[in-house]
Amino acid sequence: MYFAALLARTEDGWEASDTELDDVETLSDLTDLAREASVDEDTVLVFIEQEDAWFGVVRVDGEEDPRIYVSNASAAARSSYGEILLTDELLGREPGAEDSIAALEELVGLDGTEDGDTETVGPSTLEDDDEPDPDAVPAGPLGDTGVLSDLGLAEAELLMLRTDALAEIADALGAAEVLETVR
Repeated sequence: MYFAALLARTEDGWEASDTELDDVETLSDLTDLAREASVDEDTVLVFIEQEDAWFGVVRVDGEEDPRIYVSNASAAARSSYGEILLTDELLGREPGAEDSIAALEELVGLDGTEDGDTETVGPSTLEDDDEPDPDAVPAGPLGDTGVLSDLGLAEAELLMLRTDALAEIADALGAAEVLETVR
């Protein structure tokens, strides 16, 4: 079960709205959705939560690039909404690296031979357990831990949140009541 909400900062405080993510396929789509909720290009926070498995916060300030924090990257990677937040940049990968890897795997079979070859090649580095998997998603928090520090939630506090995290974040921001109206 997912919960998603937008918190838009206004001169009168925070305004909350629940949001459907059915039409959101990319981080760019999510950022556009947040910008549409913005009043005078002020801060908008997008909260996404999957029960107690993980939560994510995306902060959009005007036309700046979004800032992202995910509480448990490996859990989020198994979620369609989490995959939206886990961009190549956030994971420290070269953009498009997955496409290149897939093309190479298609060209060279997993047995180390090129298509049509029957001759085996020497030991593969893919079997070397000492090499980290470049596509592995790290367990635990990932992203900008200071995403909310200027709004009242220190990095250390954000890292300690586990269950009911979005309510605790909203409380620290002074937006608990408005978030509760859309829950």
